[in-house]
Amino acid sequence: MSLNSLQKQTNKNIQEKANLIWEIATHLVGLFKPHEYGKVILPMTVLKRFDDALKPTKDAVVNQAKKLDEQGVTSQVRDGILTSISGYSFYNSSKFDFEKLLSEPDDIEINFEDYLQGFSDNIKDIIENFEFAKTVDTMAKGNVLYVVIQEFCSEKGEMSPKTTTSMDMGYIFEELIRKFSESYNEEAGAHFTSRDVIYLMTELLVSPEREKIAENGCSKTAYDMAMGTSQMLGCLTERLRVINEDADLTSFGQEFNPETYAIAKADMLIKGGNASGMKYGDTLSNDKFSGYEFDYIISNPPFGIDWKREKDAVENEYKKEGFEGRFGPGLPAISDGQMLFMLNGVKKLKHGSGRMAIIQNGSSLFTGDAGSGSSNIRQYVISEDLVETIIQLPTDLFYNTGISTYIWLLTKGKEEHRKGKVQLIDASKCFKKRRKNIGNKRVDLDDNCISLIVKAYEEFDNEEYTDGDLHIESKVFDNDYFGYTKVTVLTPILGEDGKPVLKKGKPQPDKEKGTDTEIIPFGEDIDEYFKKNVTPYNEFAYMDRKKDKVGYEIPFTRLFYKFVPPVPSEDIFAEIKELEAEETTLMKELFGNA
Repeated sequence: MSLNSLQKQTNKNIQEKANLIWEIATHLVGLFKPHEYGKVILPMTVLKRFDDALKPTKDAVVNQAKKLDEQGVTSQVRDGILTSISGYSFYNSSKFDFEKLLSEPDDIEINFEDYLQGFSDNIKDIIENFEFAKTVDTMAKGNVLYVVIQEFCSEKGEMSPKTTTSMDMGYIFEELIRKFSESYNEEAGAHFTSRDVIYLMTELLVSPEREKIAENGCSKTAYDMAMGTSQMLGCLTERLRVINEDADLTSFGQEFNPETYAIAKADMLIKGGNASGMKYGDTLSNDKFSGYEFDYIISNPPFGIDWKREKDAVENEYKKEGFEGRFGPGLPAISDGQMLFMLNGVKKLKHGSGRMAIIQNGSSLFTGDAGSGSSNIRQYVISEDLVETIIQLPTDLFYNTGISTYIWLLTKGKEEHRKGKVQLIDASKCFKKRRKNIGNKRVDLDDNCISLIVKAYEEFDNEEYTDGDLHIESKVFDNDYFGYTKVTVLTPILGEDGKPVLKKGKPQPDKEKGTDTEIIPFGEDIDEYFKKNVTPYNEFAYMDRKKDKVGYEIPFTRLFYKFVPPVPSEDIFAEIKELEAEETTLMKELFGNA
């Protein structure tokens, strides 16, 4: 199955389903503000999904629960028996379901509460993270609880796993969250990444093992440190099973937004996946996976977001001895925490084989002077030979931003031919324009785009690739190429004889002339560089080598820059004359010879 065929499932049928569900919000007008509609629609969609999934075994669960309660069995035994009957890792032991709630309209609020309390504890956790109790109270007092349940019992609210796959349900959740975000004037991209980007990331992650997985299957673990609704993990699972239906992936993730966390956990429960591996909390300050290692890490953490809230916890972990903590290599500027997420992922990569695909913006490539936290982080991941490839994506690819973004591929198991090297791929001109924009998303990565990028990645060469209008360029560099030494340059005080004033045999700096610095790339002899580039212009200048600082930066744009000569002046003049002639003709047509 092609990636494009998978992506096409997001189209008309999924959007229509989400639109129909969202139409239920018309009953909330006046009682809720538009930006509050999602607080009703999202949890009710999750509950109806559970309700439809449990329907075939509902009566058997209710009857068995009654017997177990009469026998006074422990809650642990009770949970085990009821989940085995329900066929899922959750159940509902209330006599009510969505349809039966409609039979007693006068008691809808108390009966709905009985229904909610009938769920197993893992579902109650989801309901609590939606902060649903207050919403239900408002709906009941406004006399819309009954009609909303009634609408979800209509054809538009049908969400049985037999008719709506987990993949489709994930798309529906995405559409609903996007609508919720738009009504709240909030960026949808804060919650999820478009599927085309995720499919590219999954292809790059599994590329070195694709043939092995196709032949033998696999049993892997995956982690997303900013999982949103867990769709990245879902797409990775999906991709592995396209390669080999026996591939097994156990997923783990952490999310700080309670509503998207609730959806992620709900989705995993329906799939029969590792719902206990979905954790709520702030990844930077409250790591739920300390000590874990994973085969794959796939993530699009927030960028351009400060880490002031997590400052104390992050700094305490940074101070741990010998890089024991996640942030030992360095701390980026407080205004942007995206590189902290990168370090978190590096810490959790399985030794010898772990692979990570993570989205970053351009600041991770170059922000921060030599000796700064950001530069030190780059130095660590490059000098430790963790960085495999960095890919510049097209602009206007994400829902919430039009800026340049990059996929970093990092690994603790580089293939032999890649060791000591970093591959940069400029895929900024590899895209397909959308017919209709979604927020800032104006372009897509179709099958051809993804195939061309993966081809460039796999061939690992200094090469350009073209397919019709698509164009990609790949360049390979030694790790040391990105390192440099920042040297402090001083001018000495000159005596009356025009020579430097010495004290204990050393020249004394002229404070009035201040200091200068030189950026000297690794691989160049510092003394030779100084003689060639500094002393011809400042005969007595000298270096204070005690102030040397090592820096790392990846000047991506400069490395792929191609000079385009300016238009010749005669051509510009000819164009101006042509425009003047057109203007004269137009004026005559409008006004005649007046």
